[in-house]
Amino acid sequence: MAKKVGLACDICGARDYTTMKKEDVSIRLELKKFCRRCNAHTIHKEAK
Repeated sequence: MAKKVGLACDICGARDYTTMKKEDVSIRLELKKFCRRCNAHTIHKEAK
């Protein structure tokens, strides 16, 4: 089963995106996404 997790920008902390993640995966998700606040492509990490 999957759960919905939020992604937060590593630089400014804005939570711009949500995605689905499998529940049995223990590592935090990291994706490179566009941040509207920074106006650049930055690393977005799984928010708690």
